[in-house]
Amino acid sequence: MIEFFRANQQDIMLFLSGICGIISFFSMMSQNMPRRRKGYVVYLSLSGMLLLLADRFAYMYRGDQSTLAFWMVRVCNFLVYFFTISIVHAFNLYLSNMLKTEGGLKDAPLRLRFVEIFISVGEVLLIISQFTGLYYTVDEFNRYQRAPGFLLSFLFPILSLVIQMTVIIHYYKYFGERVRVALLLFPIVPIIAAIAQIFLYGLALINIACTLMIVVVYTFSLMELYETANRANTLEIEYLKNERESMQTLFEQTARALVNAVDAKDKNTHGHSSRVAEYARKIAELNGKSEKECDEVYYAALLHDVGKIGISDEIILKNSELTDDEYEEIQQHVLIGDDILASITGFPYLRIGARYHHERYDGKGYPDNLRGDDIPEIARIIAVADAYDVMTSTRKYKDIVPQEKVREEIIKGTGTQFDPRFAKTMLYLIDMDSNYQMKERAEVKELSGKSGLNPEEYRSDISDGILITKKTTKIHMNCRPGDVQEGQITMPALLLFDSLDGHIYTNEKKIVLFNYHEYGDIWFDGKTVCRNARDMRTEVRNFDKEKLDLLKKEKGETEFVVEAVKYKDHALIRIVCRYRTVEVIVALPDSSGFLYLALTGEHCHITDVSIDQSEEEVGSTYIPRIAEEISYLDGPEGDVPSIQVDDYHSAITDGHAVTDGMKLKFHTMSLPTSRRVWHCPHIILFYSDDAKVDGGNYREFSLVRLDGEHWASNGSSENKMVTNLLDDFESWDDWKEINKKGYDCEVNFKRVGNKVTITTENGGIAIRNVTIVPDTQEEIYVALSGDQVALTNIRYE
Repeated sequence: MIEFFRANQQDIMLFLSGICGIISFFSMMSQNMPRRRKGYVVYLSLSGMLLLLADRFAYMYRGDQSTLAFWMVRVCNFLVYFFTISIVHAFNLYLSNMLKTEGGLKDAPLRLRFVEIFISVGEVLLIISQFTGLYYTVDEFNRYQRAPGFLLSFLFPILSLVIQMTVIIHYYKYFGERVRVALLLFPIVPIIAAIAQIFLYGLALINIACTLMIVVVYTFSLMELYETANRANTLEIEYLKNERESMQTLFEQTARALVNAVDAKDKNTHGHSSRVAEYARKIAELNGKSEKECDEVYYAALLHDVGKIGISDEIILKNSELTDDEYEEIQQHVLIGDDILASITGFPYLRIGARYHHERYDGKGYPDNLRGDDIPEIARIIAVADAYDVMTSTRKYKDIVPQEKVREEIIKGTGTQFDPRFAKTMLYLIDMDSNYQMKERAEVKELSGKSGLNPEEYRSDISDGILITKKTTKIHMNCRPGDVQEGQITMPALLLFDSLDGHIYTNEKKIVLFNYHEYGDIWFDGKTVCRNARDMRTEVRNFDKEKLDLLKKEKGETEFVVEAVKYKDHALIRIVCRYRTVEVIVALPDSSGFLYLALTGEHCHITDVSIDQSEEEVGSTYIPRIAEEISYLDGPEGDVPSIQVDDYHSAITDGHAVTDGMKLKFHTMSLPTSRRVWHCPHIILFYSDDAKVDGGNYREFSLVRLDGEHWASNGSSENKMVTNLLDDFESWDDWKEINKKGYDCEVNFKRVGNKVTITTENGGIAIRNVTIVPDTQEEIYVALSGDQVALTNIRYE
């Protein structure tokens, strides 16, 4: 084996030097590797490549007495020693970088700084050896010969490798599973090779071992890097699979560039066009538009304000009210946008959104005073989406409008400003958005648009709320201590709260306006403060004081993972780091409210926040209950079990076959947390194989709410609804109070073939809804549900 290796080692050197060269090239081209680490890998692999080439040439010209050989033997042998030291130096830099990034250390360990000194001494001795023959000599036949000080050349590189090995063992757990093995092999294998080479003269064991370890470290690091990148990009890859072909991608990029130009001109409306496009697409989808039509609506909405590029900055950025002349000028943006987009002849629908999105359904808009269906349908959709985003976004002259007020304004504009059909769809989207997510949100929502949090005093810097649901939310973050005096706390914390828009408020008026209240505080060491929660229980596990003390000593960065999930009136928050696990169970006041978490702390720096959410919902037994479930089902049982509907359709009765002359009677009471008119009973007409909502072959024909709204799903039926406010109707506020006090409701059904008529009167509202199912349907079922309501004594007569 040794003889085979000796005979073929030059070919092995050539092969491995090529591998190192390839590694160097691909490292330089890599987009995934951090820039500094990329430089160290290139340094390491180039040193390995040049080491083997120099060693190979030294062997090739050994014994050759030509002038070229004379210089090649001397230069190449010097380079062999030099690049051996360079490899150790490059690995030292690479290891230091790994400890700072993966290990979270602020500075490299002191031992690695000593290695830099040993390397410098080794280089100085190498230079001295060239003049003294300390390490080696070249005889009269131009052959390399070991000198008495040969073993000294091994001392400093091997000593450096031993020190590096101790560092790797010390911080072994800080590295990924594959990388830690490769890092540990890097010093061990060359040390073994060095010992063997002392006795096996003429074999380049050290050099080949070093380059082999370069390949191993690079390969294992690359695998770890790509696995990390793959995990981070999974969602993006799934999204890209559904993207259009390259032509449409290019078109979208061009459209985005134009939108960015508009955003750059007016920072106050940043993101407006993108949000309008998303809302417009949803409206189009719910109105049965094809995928192609939805795309056209989306891109037309995305570019609807492109004409603002041609409006002067003085008007766009003006903080006070516009004069008549200025208002006339800003109205020109629709014509400018039309001119800009008219040149894109392949997509003629784009100019429709730009020109007509300010036309009104009653003919009082601009620029052409079009009325009703004369306004292109795309523009009618965009008009509703545009108005909605203006109300739900922050402007230099106003805050975000509360959701109830937005809904009221859409209703007021129905038939005058907006096409009734698309206004109704927008109302449906508002009703489905029970936690008010459809509004302007900061670009980096986790940190309110900032790059990090730096709270000095507690709550001096705080993020926006992160909504917690039945799907587990994971918050990844790094935290390092701030500059503290002895006795001061340096610790991140969580604030648990609820509000209509997920923001934290201290102003008394806004606390009332946005129904803001706090449940409590959780510090990352397990300390809690219970405010409006019913109870909070904490358990601290896996505490490792040694790791914590080491981290405090080095003032290093700690990676935290916060896992949070809510099921009905209980929440579980788990805070995990490498030295402690904190688990807090929170009993909330009720099942209907929302739970937001906000990041804050004291004397610390929070960075690199990212949020993921699982696809699976947790079950009823996932969170141990620490308080009794709150129930408002105190009325009598009827023909079917009573239900408490804490969220939109969170509980639904089984279906009952509709018959001619049937009556549905029940007692209804809105929950104390209800605050909107649609927090009331809902009547669902449907068909399914098992008479259950969402059962096999489910088809929903109509959804009638007792506030006088209805929704027909899937295009599977025709619906006509008439709602009248009777003389005893006082106001919507009074109507909500009637629902909170509770009342007995009676709903009448009339069925003739596939035509079902529903009538009821409640709280001053008379409702008559006619549903026609177009195809033959032997059974039509009715089920009862709602939103934040308790339904008892349910009977069919």
